[in-house]
Amino acid sequence: MMSEIFKAYDIRGIFPTELNEDTVYKIGRAYADMIGKGKKLVVGRDMRLSSPELKDAIIKGITDQGVNVIDIDLASTPTFYFAVSKLEADGGMQISASHNPKEYNGVKIVGPKSYPVSFDTGISKIKDKVMNNDFEEVGQKGTIEIHEGILEEELEFSLTKQDTGKIKDFKIVADAANAMGAPYLEALFGRLPCELIKMNFELDGTFPAHQADPYQDKNIADLRKRVLDENADLGIATDGDGDRIFFIDNKGELVEPAIIRGILAKVYLKENPGATICYDIRPGKITYDMIVENGGKPSMTKVGHSLIKAQGIEEGAVFAGESSGHFFIKSEHGFYEMPMIVTLKMLAELTESKKSFADYVAPLKRYSHSGEINSEVEDKEGKMNELAEKYNDAKISRLDGVTIEYDDFWFNVRPSNTEPKLRLNLEAVNEEVMKQKRDEVLAIIRG
Repeated sequence: MMSEIFKAYDIRGIFPTELNEDTVYKIGRAYADMIGKGKKLVVGRDMRLSSPELKDAIIKGITDQGVNVIDIDLASTPTFYFAVSKLEADGGMQISASHNPKEYNGVKIVGPKSYPVSFDTGISKIKDKVMNNDFEEVGQKGTIEIHEGILEEELEFSLTKQDTGKIKDFKIVADAANAMGAPYLEALFGRLPCELIKMNFELDGTFPAHQADPYQDKNIADLRKRVLDENADLGIATDGDGDRIFFIDNKGELVEPAIIRGILAKVYLKENPGATICYDIRPGKITYDMIVENGGKPSMTKVGHSLIKAQGIEEGAVFAGESSGHFFIKSEHGFYEMPMIVTLKMLAELTESKKSFADYVAPLKRYSHSGEINSEVEDKEGKMNELAEKYNDAKISRLDGVTIEYDDFWFNVRPSNTEPKLRLNLEAVNEEVMKQKRDEVLAIIRG
């Protein structure tokens, strides 16, 4: 077993060489041992080829440790979060490797109300128990309850959050990448007055069309073209486990997640005047602008869905968004990704605007962004200190990596958790300044 499978926010590795049935059996035992006998955990899985056997193995590990299981079987990660929260479980374990290639699988772990368990808040303890085979022996095994229909329950809940009579008959192309966004998109649009043109909706763990990571341009190229070919109003793309959602405008262009986050902040501030909205530290200044312009309280967080959720809960935020396409909503059940509600809110906002999607977002494209650029760096801390010294007359934050802010450009450089890499995200007031400063900062990082 390789200790490297235990990551910052989940457990992930190549099946079966790095992660297999024996591994996840022990992972199930370890988490069950931590939460205590007689508690109950929700267990779900994605459509990867290895997921059914890994789900069975983790259930055996949990029940062998005296903890009860609610088995929801095939479910997106948001549906899994909903199940844990709605069914008032003590936590849950989801078999999934998100957007990773087909040879990977993994485990996402949450506590009550789907509160995320990260390396610092539990995965490190699970790792120690698994590596040391450190489990308390128990007499009575846990029970298994099969819970069917959780997606329908999630759908009904989502529909209570938006009057669908305020959504017009959009023509929408959606690409689910043969992954877990397909079931909830199909269920949702079955209840809306929209025409849904489906791409890659057949669940297939081999990802025959393309990798399920919409933030890579190559994976949405076909969707962008189809939006244009169909003369559609917009496009939607989801990732492997369905917890990230992306939108394409009617001109076939990806709408930056920072802009989507700003639009949703505006929507939620209309419903909750003066509320707190969280967003991660990577440049996407349009979000900050839109929170302030709509009377909200902006709250910057570290990068990482676990960290954003934790801060959002702590500060009572009504909404939060990560630059990578995760959007979190506060509800009576918890604070986690709810892409069906995100879709409903976006469609209602576009309907109300009476504008095309491209026209709606045009004035929001205020800044020019470099995209995330990775560089191989051995001394990551030393290089970040060098940047802070070089730009010492700027506003500097060390919340997550190093963030440098001037009036006409700003950037964040943060280290990879697992590799000798630094990740640069830079934004500026126009394309010319962005390119100039991007190259200047990269020369320092790579010098």
